[in-house]
Amino acid sequence: MTRIVDLSVPIANGVAADPPGNEPKIQYTDHQQSLNRILAFFPGLTADQLPDGQGWAVERVDLSTHNGTHLDAPWHFHPTQDHGKPSMRIDEIPLDWCFQPGVKLDFRHLPDGHVVSVQEVEAELARINHTLSPMEIVVVNTAAGMKFGQPDYVASGCGMGYEATMFLLDHGVRVTGTDGWSWDAPFLHTAKKFAATGDAALIWEGHKAGRHTGYCHIEKLHNLEALPATGFRIACFPVKIERASAGWCRAVAIFD
Repeated sequence: MTRIVDLSVPIANGVAADPPGNEPKIQYTDHQQSLNRILAFFPGLTADQLPDGQGWAVERVDLSTHNGTHLDAPWHFHPTQDHGKPSMRIDEIPLDWCFQPGVKLDFRHLPDGHVVSVQEVEAELARINHTLSPMEIVVVNTAAGMKFGQPDYVASGCGMGYEATMFLLDHGVRVTGTDGWSWDAPFLHTAKKFAATGDAALIWEGHKAGRHTGYCHIEKLHNLEALPATGFRIACFPVKIERASAGWCRAVAIFD
């Protein structure tokens, strides 16, 4: 029997899931509030002719393609990928990338702002006794996962460094994911390191790996704690938005 585990967060008003000023806004219209709209579509129609005098429920949403659980395309990271080719937009991502066996790396013990190294990835793969295969979807469970919706969510969790990201890509991985706000370490911590060192290479280093090998990652995953290290598939098909840098997805883990 197939079991499906939801790995996605809801798009909602008033949830601390994005930096201030980047939150989605949802306007809800219920069955009574919409009544005049449906009557206007059908001249002569009166409310008492409709079942229980009710119209329809509908919502209008103002949001970024990076609100909620979403899949980032290489275009988000840089205008070029694979050493000079035009970066793929979200409507150009091969769909077979988005339905593959999953692997979970557990980095919940690492402190907020920590940048994961190749050695830490290798150690975790050894711990779970797994050898990476091409096209597997690798997700990282960080300390941010349990803080979704709390004021410090955006600043929580570790991030994946350039070398660690390239290690995954060199093994044929093309989709990765995190339960944090970003694949990289939270900006709050990176900004402090940049102020101390002046090293701009620290900024968005995991994302910028996409300049060398085009890849996608899922951000704001949820419920990764419910997953074992392996033994499941992940589906993360993005909404097809023309020329966009990302698309919302209902990411799920599927157990057969």
